[in-house]
Amino acid sequence: MSTKRIIPTVVPDSFEDVLRARERYAFAGTLHIDAADGAFAPNKTWMPAEEEQLPDAAEFAYGAHLMVEEPRHAGLSFARAGVRRVSAHAESLGGAERANETFEIWKAAGVSEIGVAALLQTPLSAIEQYVPLSDFVLLMSIAEIGRQGAAFDEQTYPRLREFHARHPETALAVDGGVSRENIAALRDAGASIFFIGAALARAEDAQAEYAALLDA
Repeated sequence: MSTKRIIPTVVPDSFEDVLRARERYAFAGTLHIDAADGAFAPNKTWMPAEEEQLPDAAEFAYGAHLMVEEPRHAGLSFARAGVRRVSAHAESLGGAERANETFEIWKAAGVSEIGVAALLQTPLSAIEQYVPLSDFVLLMSIAEIGRQGAAFDEQTYPRLREFHARHPETALAVDGGVSRENIAALRDAGASIFFIGAALARAEDAQAEYAALLDA
């Protein structure tokens, strides 16, 4: 889990949006699908229907970020569609016991990597009970979730440093406003996984931008 990873993200309105993103980011071998229910997050995105299967799921690493009030069912739907990396929000997991039950259900459905996410405004103490249950912790670095292009928030740096100091062995991810301008500073603050949306989506050559982000 110590390897630095850059993972492209998509906020899909439809299954077709996911398929297009999979083609656009084929070079990365992975994709992070933002899922919002219109309640936990203000927008509503595509969720897998029972018959929808993600292509090449055995070779291409799909992940889902569940910005939803009821993560258990949503995570199971994504697992059945071929997602193997799922992150759910501490604010909606309902405590360590319920979270552990949820995670076991996901694992039985094929999920192999589980992250616990936290909103920018959520105290780090609220994540503590979930750290032993997770493969990584995801700290949002924007104040408004659910859409690409929101401004990066400078509060992220001290939050990353504080969490990393408490849990240096835990892989730490960051999501929101990550770019060439701040990715090195985020790395230095303790992040090792970078979910990147707008910087790649807006790039004329996504593969070249991805390479530049890796270099940065």
